[in-house]
Amino acid sequence: MSRPVIGIASYLEPARWNIWDTRAAVIHESYVDGVTAAGGRAVVLPPDDRDADVLDRLDGLLLPGGVDLAPHHYGQARHPETDTEQRLRDAAELLLLRGALDRDLPVLGVCRGLQLLAVVHGGSLHQHLPDVLGHTGHCPREGVFGAHEVEFAPDSVLGSVYGRRARVNSHHHQGIADAGPLRVTARAGDGLVEGAEDPAHRFVVGVQWHPEVSGDHALFARFVAACGRPGLAPATPLTPLTEPAAPIGAPS
Repeated sequence: MSRPVIGIASYLEPARWNIWDTRAAVIHESYVDGVTAAGGRAVVLPPDDRDADVLDRLDGLLLPGGVDLAPHHYGQARHPETDTEQRLRDAAELLLLRGALDRDLPVLGVCRGLQLLAVVHGGSLHQHLPDVLGHTGHCPREGVFGAHEVEFAPDSVLGSVYGRRARVNSHHHQGIADAGPLRVTARAGDGLVEGAEDPAHRFVVGVQWHPEVSGDHALFARFVAACGRPGLAPATPLTPLTEPAAPIGAPS
């Protein structure tokens, strides 16, 4: 029996290998590993803003982390700290996400993916968290992950995966200001939204942290299981993270 087929949105970046030095459609291998380890078949989707018909051949959609979503998509002017717009990536991922929601296709959003979910649901973002929170704990510096505790709503997908609390990694300078009609199901100690879900769909979940980097495959297992078609063997459940941790604070 075939595995659930999970599309992972990729993006265009300069890359070098063998004799080549050119732009390539890339995605961090850890996303592929997370899907594969949970029993899914990963398919990498290059950015394409023409249509979302590929979704008719998929069982689920994973939207990864990456550069900031252009703020005009949620009615704001660009903050000086906001990344330069990647128009094709924004257009392609927004098209895929709206198409997946229309089809009730399971969706997992990671970091930027959570922010896309909020914006598509009519919400908005904080463009630079230190301006709002007064600390850089969610991204100590570029390329360095922070870590903090997250508390989960007990009657939620994330709560059923992680328990009441878990310690997660953190590398983002933007965050959810308004989640729209999404249900916020995880928050950091400073009140920032760390996870949200859309109960109107069979599985639409976004998280602000990076489970693919930490090697925590519990959420991938739940996602791939939700993508399973009738007759497919279920994904193997993994042990959730439940150990307590200290709340987030300003870095020393």
